[in-house]
Amino acid sequence: MGEFRSKFLEVYSLLKSELLHDSAFEFTDDSRQWVDRMLDYNVPGGKLNRGLSVIDSYKLLKQGEELSDDEVFLASALGWCIEWLQAYFLVLDDIMDNSVTRRGQPCWFRVPKVGMVAINDGIMLRNHVLRIIKNHFREKPYYVDLLDLFNEVEFQTASGQMIDLITTLEGEKDLSKYSLPLHHRIVQYKTGYYSFYLPVACALLMAGENLDNHNDVKNILIDMGIYFQVQDDYLDCFGHPDVIGKIGTDIEDFKCSWLVVKALELGDEQQKTLLHENYGKADEDCVAKVKDLYKALNLEGVFAEYESKSYEKLIKAIEVHPSDAVQAVLKSFLAKIYKRQK
Repeated sequence: MGEFRSKFLEVYSLLKSELLHDSAFEFTDDSRQWVDRMLDYNVPGGKLNRGLSVIDSYKLLKQGEELSDDEVFLASALGWCIEWLQAYFLVLDDIMDNSVTRRGQPCWFRVPKVGMVAINDGIMLRNHVLRIIKNHFREKPYYVDLLDLFNEVEFQTASGQMIDLITTLEGEKDLSKYSLPLHHRIVQYKTGYYSFYLPVACALLMAGENLDNHNDVKNILIDMGIYFQVQDDYLDCFGHPDVIGKIGTDIEDFKCSWLVVKALELGDEQQKTLLHENYGKADEDCVAKVKDLYKALNLEGVFAEYESKSYEKLIKAIEVHPSDAVQAVLKSFLAKIYKRQK
C-alpha cells in the first residue's frame, strides 16, 4: 500500500479544500478555520488502513492492470469517505465513553474551547461523506448503490454501538449476560461492517459489480472482523502498551471482551466468583486479580489455538470463491491482520 500512500494524502488536501469552499454554505473566516482545524485533528491521524484498503482492493480486482490517475483518485476519495465516517464515529464515541485520549492526543471534545461543539462537529463529519460522494460520483452508474451502502453500514455500526452501550450500563453490571454470541453480535455490527466489508464493497462497486452477488464476500469479511476484534481484546490485556500505542482498560471498563467471555466459559465456580467480584472495577488490585486468573486459565494458549483455527477456516472459505481476483483481495486483508502485534 506504500505506493499509494503519498497520492492518498494529496487527495485528502484536495477534498478538504473542496469542503471548505462548499457553495451550499457561506463560510466566514472563523467557521472555515474551525472546520479546517477540526478536520486535520480528527480525520488523517490514524493508520489509514481502511481508506488505503479501497485502492489496494480495487487494484487487485483489476488484476494487475495499471490504474489511471482518475481511478486512483476515485478509489482514494472513497477511502477518505471511510476515514471521515470513522472520524465521525470516534468523535462521538469518545464523548459517550468519556475518554481522555485518542491516537496519542486528547480527544477532540477535551481540547480547550471545543467541548460539546464536538457533537455538531461529528454531525458535520457525517455530512462531509455525502458531499464528497455527491461531488465526485453523482454521474456514476453506481451512485445510488454507493449512498445506499454508506447509509446501511452507518445504521449497522450505530446499532452495534447501541448494543455495546446498553450492555455496559452503569448500575446494571451483570457479567452473567456476557456470552460469545453477544460478543460476536456487538463486533459484527460495531466494527465488522465499516472496517472490513465497507472498503471492499466500495472497490467492488467501482469495478462495476453488483453487491447482491457478493454475500459470500460480506460473510467472510465479517468473520475476519470478528477475528480482528478478538485479537484486539487479547492485545488490550496481553499486548505491550509501547507496541499497541495505548494502555488497555477493557477490564476496568467492564467490556464484553472475548477474554472475559472465555474465562466465564472455562472457569470453575470459585474462579467465576472472583471474576464477578473484581471485573469492571478501576482498582489496580482488582485488575491484577483478573489478569492472574486469565493466566491461570491459560487464555494465552486458548487464544493461540483460536487464532490458528480462525486462520484455517478463513483460508478455506476464501479458496472456494470462484474469482481469483476476489480471492486475492480477501487474502491480502487476512495477511495484514494475521498474528499482528498491534
